[in-house]
Amino acid sequence: MKTIGLGEAERRFAELIWQSAPLSSAALVGLAEEALGWKKSTTYTVLKRLCEKGLFENAGGTVQVLQTREAFAAAQSEQFVEDTFSGSLPAFLAAFSARKKLTRREVEALQKLIDEYEEDMP
Repeated sequence: MKTIGLGEAERRFAELIWQSAPLSSAALVGLAEEALGWKKSTTYTVLKRLCEKGLFENAGGTVQVLQTREAFAAAQSEQFVEDTFSGSLPAFLAAFSARKKLTRREVEALQKLIDEYEEDMP
């Protein structure tokens, strides 16, 4: 699956939609003006781009989410591990924990994920 790249402005705009959807495109124009200082034309241009990327849909004047924030973040994370660590999650965790010491709570949470995964294995 090809991941979707977002620039900073697109990401901030996407956050507005994720927090508020479904909403009318007119309401989105007002939100973008208030939060980002955007004009109507800028809002519609960026919305069109994000719709073309498959994140949102603007149908009948209503903007709806096609890909949740969580699904988007998961896809971005998967692609990062694939591109940077040849898809190796252990290599990623080793590199991450070499620079940032994991807390006891984080280790326990990771162990719980591993245990649950093992329980679901055939």
